[in-house]
Amino acid sequence: MAAPEGMFVLEGRPTAQLIADQLRELIVQGAFKPGQQVNESALASQLNTSRGPLREALQRLCQEGILVSKRNRGVFVLELSNEDIKEIYAVREAVELAAANTLLDSGPDQIMDTCRELKGIIKNMAKQVAASDWQAIARLDMQFHTAFVSGTGNTRLIRIYETLAAESRMCILSLEVAYPRIDVLVQEHQDILDLLEARDQSGLQQAIKRHMQKAVEDLTSTRQPSGATA
Repeated sequence: MAAPEGMFVLEGRPTAQLIADQLRELIVQGAFKPGQQVNESALASQLNTSRGPLREALQRLCQEGILVSKRNRGVFVLELSNEDIKEIYAVREAVELAAANTLLDSGPDQIMDTCRELKGIIKNMAKQVAASDWQAIARLDMQFHTAFVSGTGNTRLIRIYETLAAESRMCILSLEVAYPRIDVLVQEHQDILDLLEARDQSGLQQAIKRHMQKAVEDLTSTRQPSGATA
């Protein structure tokens, strides 16, 4: 299958990391469809790069779980089953609960800085909900949660969350047509921010759990049951 139309072109000699970052963004934006085979030859030509760094980039994305390598067949974009979604959000919940506890144990300045960043993201999210820009909503949704985890300063939590964020955006974009709760999307994030600002540990933990559980319900109720991915 050919590379998507309008695909980026990288100047010079792109590194494997740069290629992986660009491909990851295209995948989560939906430029490559779930289950689509990634054509290595077409990509190398489009990116003006050799096969070496491209293969390394594809291998990195396979390790992240965004791509799947099938023996003697090639590399394909991950198809998320309902079980995949449940696993992703279960791990997200665990990481965000840990982040909440870490943040609340930190100093007031760290909490204040995190809250300030979250407020800006929510403000932008509200604008995009009004404009029905689903790509921007999905990006800002995960930007909010990533900023929440990043506020801890815990590099390992942040690193774990990066892959979860990419997979989650793939999930969220599948709701573009049938998202049942767009009217409360901003409010759910505002609730998390308010509870963090109030230093309400119990309330914050419950809000995170509810948010993740509702997301799983929305995502799995709008999808047809599918088999396990390869």
